[in-house]
Amino acid sequence: MNKTRQQQLTQWLKQQSVHARRWLRLSFLLGLVSALLIIAQAWLLASLLHNLIVLQLPRSALVTDFLLLPGCFIARALISWLRERVGFYCGQAIRHTLRKTVLDRLDALGPAWIQGKPAGSWASLLLEQIEDMQDYYARYLPQMSLAVLVPCFILIAIFPVNWAAGMILLATAPLIPLFMALVGMGAADANRRNFLALSRLSGHFLDRLRGLETLRLFHRASAETESIRLASESFRRRTMEVLRMAFLSSAVLEFFASLSIAIVAVYFGFSYLGELNFGHYGAGVTLFAGFLVLILAPEFFQPLRDLGTFYHAKAQAVGAADALHTFLSQTDAITIAQGNQPLDSSVPLRLVADQLVITAPDGTVLAGPLSFTLHAGQRVALVGQSGAGKSSLLNVLSGFLPYQGSLTVNGSELRDLKAESWQQQLAWVGQHPHLPANTIRENLQPTDAVDEAQLMDAIRLSGVDEFLARLPHGLDTELGDQAARLSVGQAQRIAVARALLKPAKLLLLDEPAASLDSDSEQHVMRALEQASHQQTTLLVTHQLNQLAQWDEIWVMRDGQLIQQGRHIDLVMQAGAFADLLSQRQGVVEL
Repeated sequence: MNKTRQQQLTQWLKQQSVHARRWLRLSFLLGLVSALLIIAQAWLLASLLHNLIVLQLPRSALVTDFLLLPGCFIARALISWLRERVGFYCGQAIRHTLRKTVLDRLDALGPAWIQGKPAGSWASLLLEQIEDMQDYYARYLPQMSLAVLVPCFILIAIFPVNWAAGMILLATAPLIPLFMALVGMGAADANRRNFLALSRLSGHFLDRLRGLETLRLFHRASAETESIRLASESFRRRTMEVLRMAFLSSAVLEFFASLSIAIVAVYFGFSYLGELNFGHYGAGVTLFAGFLVLILAPEFFQPLRDLGTFYHAKAQAVGAADALHTFLSQTDAITIAQGNQPLDSSVPLRLVADQLVITAPDGTVLAGPLSFTLHAGQRVALVGQSGAGKSSLLNVLSGFLPYQGSLTVNGSELRDLKAESWQQQLAWVGQHPHLPANTIRENLQPTDAVDEAQLMDAIRLSGVDEFLARLPHGLDTELGDQAARLSVGQAQRIAVARALLKPAKLLLLDEPAASLDSDSEQHVMRALEQASHQQTTLLVTHQLNQLAQWDEIWVMRDGQLIQQGRHIDLVMQAGAFADLLSQRQGVVEL
């Protein structure tokens, strides 16, 4: 990562602190109070020792100092605890805002964009990379100001007592941030490479885990295991590189801090021996001055040492921000425009496309130009080769892809409609059922709007009742992560039941029987065929034996609708099924 990019990311990270400005100010103020208590504590301790050893005052005359000293200890401990809490809330507020920003952006871009990267990469972006910004906001940013002000306060306390000790501290202080910056530039680049490797490893591992059955069937399990081992080893080496940078940074800071304190101690030692006679404003080097400076000298370098420790957090945050900033900046200009016009749900649905060109969010043409009319209550089957543009058409109808030309819903452009208002009128069943809720009932009945009679009718029509009795708790059975308790066919039946329960005006079906066995396929397609009579329905399918049951058949090839007809013979005349039939031998029952 070049220096310009690092500066750009650092500036962006600072801009995000506006979301927790109140917590940052509070953390800074608590740090200042803690610094003042350090000076007061050192002053009291040096004064007590001077009075007891040199002046030999009775202890009874120093009761107030004895009481104030533990008070300073307790107050410092309390403020340190408060700073930790405030820092945590600061980082938490910014992490929450960043995650919300990313999720809102992904929601606006839609599934078509999300599917362009592995799920593990998105998980790494939302979890590990944003999480690794916590210490930057909780500790590093407040410490940046404290690393300047706290040493200044300590110098203000030391110079009136002994200017030579103050000059020694002032002269050696710049060495720490200088070497910290030199080491930190390498650490930021190492962290960026580490996060990039983690993102790739997350996506790589999750994809292989999901396809484990396929890998075993084709005897690729051992090869992929070796591939994961090599990727993990590469990530381990990168992680150790980051740790080496962190340890090197700490060692450099400790060396120069110890060297500076040693020089101060040597100065006072020779001064007490009478070898040095300067820095004391003519009154001699007192025991009070020596104790005060030697107590405050480590505290003088402590903010710089803390900044050096937290500088690793900055390098970590810069590395983590690279992918996040890239994603937000690249998608800032390609977010799909959404209107604010509500859709009148009482009017029957009618969609009209005129020279419709479907594009990706970045402007790439996916399909088109398309012209068609979808009347209220019409049942259309859409067929075509893989890559013909069928899924793109479903995505644009769902409001997940931008388009050029015209696509009107009851006379209003789809892009002008409020997305939530339009999507409430849609029901969807895809190839891969997604059941996010914990139980079957929660997936089928997310609200109380569906009564028990409707629920049982949908369960019966979709065939869920066939396996429901075998589940330990019926509808209240917990499904586990990604519905692990159910087979694909069972999960698809539940997805069909969910679509049947939604009062929608447009039902979109994307090859709902693609991954099912024959029994599950019959149940699913029979339920969907019955449901298709209740609203406008668009079915994407490769099952040619069921096309005769639909009102109209559309054929897509190379992103265009090449045939629309009511009779299967008209479609066959277009020659659109030649490649499909060659792939589906024995399935032609028209």
